[in-house]
Amino acid sequence: MKKKSQGIISWPVDDRPREKLLKNGAKTLSKSELLAILLRTGTKGTSAIDLARNILKKFSTFRNMTQTDARDWKEFKGLGSAKLAHIQAALEIGRRFREDELVAGKQKIKSAKELVDVLMPQMRDLKTEIFKVVYLDSDNRIIDIEDAAIGTVNHAMPIVREIIHGALQKFAVSIICAHNHPSARIKPSPQDEKFTKELSEAAKLMQIKLIDHIIIGSEGFYSFSDQGIL
Repeated sequence: MKKKSQGIISWPVDDRPREKLLKNGAKTLSKSELLAILLRTGTKGTSAIDLARNILKKFSTFRNMTQTDARDWKEFKGLGSAKLAHIQAALEIGRRFREDELVAGKQKIKSAKELVDVLMPQMRDLKTEIFKVVYLDSDNRIIDIEDAAIGTVNHAMPIVREIIHGALQKFAVSIICAHNHPSARIKPSPQDEKFTKELSEAAKLMQIKLIDHIIIGSEGFYSFSDQGIL
């Protein structure tokens, strides 16, 4: 019999995605097998692995799945809100993993590009603006990364006083700010420039240095520091 017409439970044990993962590790699984584990079950006449393959056929990559809403998934029969929630949660865990790894390892930040490599996967595809603050010690090692504000699709309004207060609480010597532009344009707006100036001046009063303000787009970034503005 062809596997396509069978449920995964009827497959040989070594061919089942969950059992393969437990026996050989997650790295040995294909994208469709990993996704099938999240789906857990398929529908009548369609196994979880076939449903996963159909999903990947439509979206091609996991990254593309992060740019969707519920309407994009309606064509998949048997894919209810619970399964969709499992997929979205897994994608979000993947996006946050590198950031958590940086904080835990207290990595030293030497350039804007180094930080962008960590933040871009999580921020470039968001449909609303999110503003992050990276708190650093005297060696430019990361103390913490926090979301300072979440805005509308057009604008986030971080509060200078709260950012400085956070820096003082964490005994940070310097900070780097980063936010995304959902429009994909990375050129700073007049509001971005005004905010950067105000934050830099407020930080100096408290003997905290604003090292950079980074704007992240879908395929690139803008660094105030690299441009000689800070």
